[in-house]
Amino acid sequence: MTHRDKAGTVGSLKIATLLVALSPELLLLGAGVQLRDNGYDGLLIAINPQVSENQNLIPNIKEMVTEASFYLFNATKKRVFFRSVKILIPATWKANNYSKVKQESYEKANVIVTAWSGAHGGDPFTLQYRGCGKEGKHIYFTPDFLLNDDLTAGYGPRGRVFVHEWAHLRWGVFDEYNNEKPFYINGQNQIEVTRCSSDITGVFVCEKGPCPQENCITSKLFQEGCLFLYNSMQNTTSSIMFMQSLSSVVEFCNASTHNQEAPNRQNQVCSLRSTWDVISDSTDFHHSPPMNGTELPPPPTFSLVQAGDKVVCLVLDVSSKMAEADRFLRLQQAAEFYLMQIVESHTFVGIVSFNSKGEIRSQLHQVSNDDDRKLLVSHLPATVSADAETSICSGLQRGFEVAEKLNGEASGAVLILVTSGHDEHISSCLLTVLSRGSTIHTIALGASADKHLEGLAQRTGGLKFFVPDKSTSNSMIDAFSRISSGTGDIFQQCIQLESVGENVKPHHQLENTVTVDNSVGNDTTFLVTWQTSGPPEIELFEPHGRKYYTHNFTVNQALRAARLQIPGTAKPGLWTYTLNNTHHSLQSLKVTVTSRASHSAEPPAAVEAFVENDSTSFPHPMMVYANVRKGFYPILNATVTATIEPETGDPVTLTLFDDGSGADVIKNDGIYSR
Repeated sequence: MTHRDKAGTVGSLKIATLLVALSPELLLLGAGVQLRDNGYDGLLIAINPQVSENQNLIPNIKEMVTEASFYLFNATKKRVFFRSVKILIPATWKANNYSKVKQESYEKANVIVTAWSGAHGGDPFTLQYRGCGKEGKHIYFTPDFLLNDDLTAGYGPRGRVFVHEWAHLRWGVFDEYNNEKPFYINGQNQIEVTRCSSDITGVFVCEKGPCPQENCITSKLFQEGCLFLYNSMQNTTSSIMFMQSLSSVVEFCNASTHNQEAPNRQNQVCSLRSTWDVISDSTDFHHSPPMNGTELPPPPTFSLVQAGDKVVCLVLDVSSKMAEADRFLRLQQAAEFYLMQIVESHTFVGIVSFNSKGEIRSQLHQVSNDDDRKLLVSHLPATVSADAETSICSGLQRGFEVAEKLNGEASGAVLILVTSGHDEHISSCLLTVLSRGSTIHTIALGASADKHLEGLAQRTGGLKFFVPDKSTSNSMIDAFSRISSGTGDIFQQCIQLESVGENVKPHHQLENTVTVDNSVGNDTTFLVTWQTSGPPEIELFEPHGRKYYTHNFTVNQALRAARLQIPGTAKPGLWTYTLNNTHHSLQSLKVTVTSRASHSAEPPAAVEAFVENDSTSFPHPMMVYANVRKGFYPILNATVTATIEPETGDPVTLTLFDDGSGADVIKNDGIYSR
């Protein structure tokens, strides 16, 4: 987080109040910024849809990044600069001849502008959840920081602040200050100020004015009411990760200027290495020698893009392999739930199925009400074919044809590809797929699914999911639930509160509770699915109130699913459900509960989880992370468990921790790790 001078000037001195931002936001992997010939291309800055339209915001963003590019170029000794930048304009702003989005989305942004503050206040900060030298997730700025010029007195020029945060994001270095330990005892048994470099000068100030150091320190303890003011004029040139607001600071601390004794996060996480040592060791610098000449690089070019109508096409495998392990039934259940509950209103949705050839089952239809959703559900495939061959390329081609019906191009559309098959010809259509500018999310069913699916998702900016052939796995519905519109509007998105699956013996029960807190409750839905026979006997109890039974649910015998939408806003508190297996055989029963924000004044509590590696191989273990937050405020002291479903073998359950040990880099930041 950026070091801010909050008290302003005191005579010729400046006071620095050190703040630590414990980042409580964890999103999807950011868009890939490419470094080519010393210039960064593809930097994506997204404006949250809750930010009010302001004619000065975009010019100020451009000015900040342009200033940052030149400052970065000099700070890295002529190695890197920003060449091209995209700014994603929210759909809530008026159209102004902006270019149409292709694969850009809010979740993929490197930099996010949002009005929501949190534990960090309104300070710029970068979400860092991994270790030293590892890339972060996003940089966050508030509109106030970008529009209020008075704040530069404390932060310094915005371009310098951007470089400070970019070093966090791109190179995985950490702050060189510590507001919890602003002073320490050095190797000579003397009191020192936590800073880097130690050549930065200043004076101690007591409550009544300047005072000698001994008046502030008694028995090696720093007295309350004493501060250390940094001189506004300095001779030292480092460090950007300590106080970029000082005019003399133009570089990162290196081996000769680094203060290894300072109890700051850089020393703690990076094993006493200087920031420049970590940065120099990055892959960026391995391929970017200093540029020749004395001229500055050209200023960055900017393009403004805005999302138009949201277009989604389901591309569903109906080959005979889908009949194995109840794959097709689980696909039907998940697709029906996606259409009825997950996909956001005003989205245009189409449906395609494929085996050895593709078939359009529904052209684009805009979702405006429940009747539109039911109409789309009626077009879902009802049976699998006898054809065992799968042509993924044929399915995608039909999907593009559907997406193109709206505006004549598939650029900006989202395709959700679900398949259990293998297509040895998938590479033949890869270039065509990439040229369409669509995002493809892939859901692979079973271990035999084509291994090229992962690359297809990665290269189009999509998500990849694996669904094992296990009767108790709810992964299919979980995958569909995870796919959002990419607008960043948390108040419109469906939030999953519960996902449970269990084999229940005859005349036994599956019983559990679901917590509905007061930040959610609108459009709350309970979905019960089963694999064989008829529905279980369902009992659902709301907190201190009404009881619901099987006859209150809408039962679809063909899909073996029962759904109940709670009218109005669901009561906050513990909801208890019981599923009784009244049959004479084992039943695989699953429960999914989703809801939406109850009002727009308060963001809902949410959990987002991901893994750093999706496979394990020595010496690179799988790292699991879960961000538990309410807006940008971390939720602390939570009990967080992660269930990992491998391709083979039983699920593995892990308890995640936010204690600053092991895989968890920062204690009490709301990011739980293992």
